[in-house]
Amino acid sequence: LSQVKPQFESWVNEKYGIFQAIVYRTQVVAGINYFIKVQVSDSIYAHLRVFQGLPSENQGPSLVSYETGKTRDDPLTYF
Repeated sequence: LSQVKPQFESWVNEKYGIFQAIVYRTQVVAGINYFIKVQVSDSIYAHLRVFQGLPSENQGPSLVSYETGKTRDDPLTYF
């Protein structure tokens, strides 16, 4: 998660003191998509989609998409 935090902050043009994963799901493709619910303030959450390629590709995780303005109770679904 710490590897994609700077990319997320750049995309949304914000800095977050809190950046804690609450729950995540995975989807196996030609690598793995991680869907992660992240707490970014006391009551605001974001959903991130992070892609991790196959080990043979030797690439770190990268942020693919995100949704902001989420709550703790919003379901974590494909986006």
